[in-house]
Amino acid sequence: MARFIFALIAVCLALPALAQERRPSHCIAIADAAPELRYVHKASFRDPVPEYSVRISYIDHSMFLVQTEGGLSAVTDYNGHLGTADFIPDVVTMNHAHSTHWTPFPDPAIANVLRGWPEEGGTMANHHLELGEMLVRNVPTDIRSGYGGVETNGNSIFVFEVGGLCVGHLGHLHHEPNANQYAALGRLDVVMAAVDGGSTVDLPTMIRILKRLKSSVVIPMHWYGRGTLDYFLSGMAQDFDVVDEGANSLVVSLRTLPDRPTVHILQPQRLRDEG
Repeated sequence: MARFIFALIAVCLALPALAQERRPSHCIAIADAAPELRYVHKASFRDPVPEYSVRISYIDHSMFLVQTEGGLSAVTDYNGHLGTADFIPDVVTMNHAHSTHWTPFPDPAIANVLRGWPEEGGTMANHHLELGEMLVRNVPTDIRSGYGGVETNGNSIFVFEVGGLCVGHLGHLHHEPNANQYAALGRLDVVMAAVDGGSTVDLPTMIRILKRLKSSVVIPMHWYGRGTLDYFLSGMAQDFDVVDEGANSLVVSLRTLPDRPTVHILQPQRLRDEG
């Protein structure tokens, strides 16, 4: 009888421990080693951004949503098709090398529409939009035009300064930046880079650009299939770590920047509210 009572007491004492939250395991590391499996983060773009951080979500092609702790939002290379969510960003940037990077009819509810090419009669776009928590500026670049021509200052690299970070979107880049353009960009902590290797700069040139920028985080965009992406990764592997978790978004801060430059692969997903 005494043994039974002691056993019962032991079971009762163990019950609260059984109800506690499960400790994280290393199973996900094993799952990541299997190429056919992907660990998908379930965070929503509606979730608050952590303190002193910025969240970058890949929407599609070269469109990213950049969000701040205080609720400001910007969309890069906005083409008017964000998804099914009822969402109006505070800022959109556009480039007109191709129709997938801009729209002539942006939603009139968007307060700040920044075009990366000069207005009629101008020589270049010149943006320096101060929103308190976020500064958006641009560095103009040239683009190829029809029949082998060049449109001077036809597009822009946009830089978002937020949370102590400089986040750069290289846009539809057609040439390596010159010395003045590199200087105007400054130190980019995070950079979104087109890695298609054809309609923008060739991959050896893009890899050279990224190695010179020495950004802590590189997010590939504008890639056509896994083969193109893997070719880019093979050229970066010697100098950059690679993180591929199947995630759609990345939260980054000064304190969480990786010690070694890292390529973070994000999977595109248009904005939608979970229903």
